[in-house]
Amino acid sequence: MMTKILVLYYSLHGNTRQLARHIGRGIEQVDGCEAILRTVADIHTTPTTSVISTRIETSTDPIVTHDDLKQCSAMAMGSPVRFGNMAAPLKHFLDSTSAEWLSGTLIGKPACVFTSSSSLHGGQETTLQSMMLPLLHHGMLIVGIPYSEPLLHTTHHGGTPYGASHVNNGTNKQLHPDEIALAQAIGRRLATIACKLSG
Repeated sequence: MMTKILVLYYSLHGNTRQLARHIGRGIEQVDGCEAILRTVADIHTTPTTSVISTRIETSTDPIVTHDDLKQCSAMAMGSPVRFGNMAAPLKHFLDSTSAEWLSGTLIGKPACVFTSSSSLHGGQETTLQSMMLPLLHHGMLIVGIPYSEPLLHTTHHGGTPYGASHVNNGTNKQLHPDEIALAQAIGRRLATIACKLSG
């Protein structure tokens, strides 16, 4: 029986999606674990209406469903930085999970967060923390990157104890090797903890 770990993300320019892929690779380095990659629907707004679109530009991953939350043993959740906060489409999905909150669907499941920004001090840490808040309300167990990961001490790119991250300043659109290694590390850690908790 495979331990299914949901990697849920929103990505506009593909950077957060790259992180999701590497977290998924880290998850699948743990025997018996499977990464389930999902995205959220985009939101297009006008002054008088909000229209939900099911198309994410350049994404090939399915749109998340509420059943994905029920079936997963753990979750990694990611968003680009939007003024120090998670992007609206991801928040919109989380706001629709009241039924899961009431039923306790996610209680006791481990979770981690990840993000991408266009500048080094662009709000990565507050964005990571903003994504943790609804997960804590759902009763999830937050997993970070411990300083036992040597790269966390030396990287000048993305990667924080709060979660994996990427800095795209316009010239480094591809993930730096440090960012890849830390993304895979948190994926492995999340999967290892999920396996231990599931017995």
